[in-house]
Amino acid sequence: MSTFVGGEHDLRSLAAMVNQERHDLPEKGVPLSLLGDLKDQIPCDYVLFQGYDTRRNSYWFAQQVPEDDEDPDSAIDLDFPEFPTFWEHFWECKPCSYPDHSGDLRSIVQETDFYSVREYRSTGMYCDVMRPQGFAHQIGLFLPEPPGPNAGVGRTARLFFLRGPGPAFSERDRSLLTLLRPHLQEAFLDAERRRNPVPDLTPRHWDLLHLLAAGRTNTQIARQLGLAEGTVRTHLENIYSRLEVSNRTAAIIRAFPDRVA
Repeated sequence: MSTFVGGEHDLRSLAAMVNQERHDLPEKGVPLSLLGDLKDQIPCDYVLFQGYDTRRNSYWFAQQVPEDDEDPDSAIDLDFPEFPTFWEHFWECKPCSYPDHSGDLRSIVQETDFYSVREYRSTGMYCDVMRPQGFAHQIGLFLPEPPGPNAGVGRTARLFFLRGPGPAFSERDRSLLTLLRPHLQEAFLDAERRRNPVPDLTPRHWDLLHLLAAGRTNTQIARQLGLAEGTVRTHLENIYSRLEVSNRTAAIIRAFPDRVA
């Protein structure tokens, strides 16, 4: 494992970035101000944060810094939500499909982990996607999708940093992303919680939810709380309505996202 080597300024900037309260909450993803700060910490041309659904070869969200409207002439050509050329080469691109083949969402990867320079420049991803847009290097990390009713197999969030010709990303960059990854995952979860706050529930509702999460049946819940089973069913119907879900599993995911994550 690489070791982060940085000065006091790096550590202060890092602490300020991960602890900052941000108000630019988007409909999906994380605040763009966070991506902008990441771009400052790891100098690059673009930062991409995208939700991949690899079972459908599609995105479920996409963010980039700089944004399209900051410099339309140099914006990345992603035909959102589908980018056929990218998906055509996705599964043969080792850094792109690494978590799908390995199941490893923790490692920080770049093209030099899998290819020599010559090998990488002969790949379809480089020739048809990266090079036409002026990119020579990438480094990225992977995050699980926040729990929720739409979560499913093959859905992850991926943060990639792209550079043009010149030096590849360094071990310092990898170490910094290794340190940041758990904080970025928490930022992603926090953004999702802020977008979908749990509605107010009564103390009795929370009692039932905790017992649901512990795997209790309606009969066991009724016995433990001293209620009739019909009353338990009524409480559950009210809980489902307030949480906007239709079953026990979805209610637990909605009520306890951190526990599920």
